[in-house]
Amino acid sequence: MNFVEVIGRKRDGFELTSEEIRQFVGGAGSGQLPDEQLAAMLMAICIRGASSRETQELVEAMRDSGACWRLGEPYPEAVDKHSTGGVGDSVSLVFAPLVAACGVPVVMMAGAGLGHTQGTLDKLRAIPGFATCAGRSAALERLAACGVAIAAQSEEIAPADRRLYLLRDVTGTVPSLPLIVASIMSKKLAVGARRLALDVKCGSGAFCKTPEAARELAEALIDVGARAGLGVRALITDMSQPLGDRLGTANEVRAALDVLGGRGDARLRQLTVELAVEALALAGRSPDAARAELVRRLADGSALLRWDSVVRAHGGDPAESALARPTSEVPVPAARGGFVTAIDGEALGWLAVALGAGRQRKSDSVDPGAGVEVRVRVGEAVEAGQPLATLEVGTRSVSVDPLALRAALAFRIGDAPPPPSPLVLARLGGSA
Repeated sequence: MNFVEVIGRKRDGFELTSEEIRQFVGGAGSGQLPDEQLAAMLMAICIRGASSRETQELVEAMRDSGACWRLGEPYPEAVDKHSTGGVGDSVSLVFAPLVAACGVPVVMMAGAGLGHTQGTLDKLRAIPGFATCAGRSAALERLAACGVAIAAQSEEIAPADRRLYLLRDVTGTVPSLPLIVASIMSKKLAVGARRLALDVKCGSGAFCKTPEAARELAEALIDVGARAGLGVRALITDMSQPLGDRLGTANEVRAALDVLGGRGDARLRQLTVELAVEALALAGRSPDAARAELVRRLADGSALLRWDSVVRAHGGDPAESALARPTSEVPVPAARGGFVTAIDGEALGWLAVALGAGRQRKSDSVDPGAGVEVRVRVGEAVEAGQPLATLEVGTRSVSVDPLALRAALAFRIGDAPPPPSPLVLARLGGSA
C-alpha cells in the first residue's frame, strides 16, 4: 500500500495492520520513507493513539530494525535504568557508578534531549573524550572493566527509533504514550538487560502532567517488559519543580559529581537512592540492606571512585576542571518577598534550551557551557531582590533580557508556603 494511504488510515482513526507497522518502521530504519511522511505518521499516532497490539508490534518492529546485543545472557544480574524525562534530572549520572559500586552491573542506553528536557547523552558528551559503546563487544569490555556499559542510539541499535526520536523532538509529538513506550522499550529489549528500573515523572516539568497519566505510562511500560520476560520496577515521581538545582549538560555533570562526593542537591540524591534501591531489589537485595549499602557507598567515596573508572573506561576525562563553564552568568531576582509556591519546570527547561543546552531544530548542536541554576525551592521563603535562578550563558549568542524575564515568570511567589508533597508518589512492578 502507498504509505500516504497508510498515513490517511491512521489519521482517520483506523488501527494499523502488522504489515503497515512494519512498513512504517522499516521505512524509518532504511531511509526509504522521507521525513515529512514519517512526521505525518508520528502526528497521526500522537493524536489518534494506538492500541496495545499496535504498541507491542511497534516496540518489536523497532527492536528488530537493528542488532540485539542480549547483554543479559553473559550478565544476567545486570540492570538498566530509564527516566521518562524531566528537568534537572541528573540521576543516571549518579545511578550508574553508585549501583556498580554495590556490585550490580549497569547497562544503560542513553538518549539525547527531547523537547524541554536535557538528555543523558548530551550530558555525557559534555565530558571531554567520553564515547558510548559502539557495539556489543565494546559493551562487554566496559562491563568487565568498570561494571557499567553506556550505549547510545545508533545505526546498530534500533536505528528506526533513532530517526523517529529526532523527528519527535522537532514536531511536537514527544508527549505520546505509545510513541514513548515504543521508543523506550525497543532500545531496552535490543540491548538486552533482564532487569529494568523506571522513573516515570509527573508534574509541570514532565511529559505526564498528572499522577494518573504517569501511572498509565508506567503500567504500559511494565506490561511490555513483562511480556518480554523482564523484571521491571517503576517509581512515579514528582516533577512539579526541577529535580536537581541545575539544568543543562556540563553543569548537570557537576551536580552529579557533588552527589557522588557525598554532598549535592538533596532531592537529586534522594531520588537516585530510591531508584538504586529498586535496582538492587531486582538483583535480590532486601530494600533495607540495599539502602544502607547505597548510603555507605556515597559516604565512603567508593561511588565517586567508580565514576572515575566508568568515565575512563569510556575514554573520557573524569576531572571536573575539564568540563565547560559559562562565559557569563545573569542572576534573576525576585520581584517581591514571600514564599515560593510553584516553579514551572517546563518553562525553565525551555529556557535552558533557548540558552543552548538543548535543541530547537534537529540539526542544532548543544552548548555545554549553557544552562540554568535554580537557587530556590518550592516552600522556601525569599526576599525581594533575592536570586531565584541564574542564567548560565555559554558560547551561543543569546538575548539575555527577555530570557531573564521568562525565568522570573517561572517562579510563583505567595504569602504562605504550600503544603509539602512527596518526591516518590508510587511504586509499581516487581521481579521477573
